[in-house]
Amino acid sequence: MNPAFAPGLLSRVEDAGINASAPREQLWIDGWLVRFSPGKAKRARCVQAVADGRLSLDERLERCFAVYAEANLRPFFRITPFSLPAGLDEQLTARGMERIDDTRVMVASLAPGASGAAGLDVAEGSIAFESVDGDAFAEWVGIQRGSSPEARSAHAERIRQSPVRHRALFVVDAAGTPIAGGQVVVEGELAGLYDVFSIEAMRGRGLARALCQRLLHLAVAEGVRVAYLQVEASNAPARRVYERLGFADAYAYHYRSPPVG
Repeated sequence: MNPAFAPGLLSRVEDAGINASAPREQLWIDGWLVRFSPGKAKRARCVQAVADGRLSLDERLERCFAVYAEANLRPFFRITPFSLPAGLDEQLTARGMERIDDTRVMVASLAPGASGAAGLDVAEGSIAFESVDGDAFAEWVGIQRGSSPEARSAHAERIRQSPVRHRALFVVDAAGTPIAGGQVVVEGELAGLYDVFSIEAMRGRGLARALCQRLLHLAVAEGVRVAYLQVEASNAPARRVYERLGFADAYAYHYRSPPVG
C-alpha cells in the first residue's frame, strides 16, 4: 500500500468499492462475501475475503466452489492487502490457483470547485454532456465492450438495485450520438469513477479526461472530498489520464482462480 495514504482511508475506499459493485446474487460464507452475478465485472462475481472465519480454509473453499458450480460460473477470489485470513494468496497459490489480472486502485484528494474540460482536442460546442439512466448506460457501455446480453442485463440490474447512488453521463456529439460515457458512485465523502469509456474513433482527444472532470465536479458538489477508481496496471493510456487528474496508486489487487480445463 502507498504510505502517502492513511490505512484507514484506504480501508474505507475498499469498502466503498465493494458497496458500489453489489449484485443481487451474493451471500456470506463464514466471513467471506461470495458474489455470483452473471455479469462481466469480476468484482460482482468473486469472493471478497473480508474476514478470518471459523472454518478451515479447505472447508470454506469447498462451500464457495459449490456456489459457483450451482451458478455455472468460474470461481474467482479477489486478493487485496485487506484479504483475510493472512497469507490467503500464498495458500491459494499452493492449491494450484492461477493469478489473473493486475489492478491498481488509484486515489485523489478533491478540492471544492474542481471542474472543467481543459485539454479537449475537439471543436468548442461540438460536444455536450447528458445525464443518462442506469439501464441505458449499461446497455451502451456493454455493447461497446462486446458484453453479452446477459452481462448487460446483470450490469443494469446491479446499478438499479445498488445500495449507493450511481450517476451516469454521456458525452454526445453534435448529432446527439454518445461518443463517451462513465459513472460516478457517491458514498459519503467518497466517490468512485466507473466504466469510463470512449469510442475508438474519438480516443486521444481529451474526452475521457473531460468526462472524469465533469463527474468529479458533480461529486464535489455533493460534498465528496476523496475519489477513487480501479484500472488495469497495463492500461497505460488510462493511467496517464488519471494521473493528470491528480490520482496516484494507492494499492493493488488481483484474482486467483482454479485453472480452466
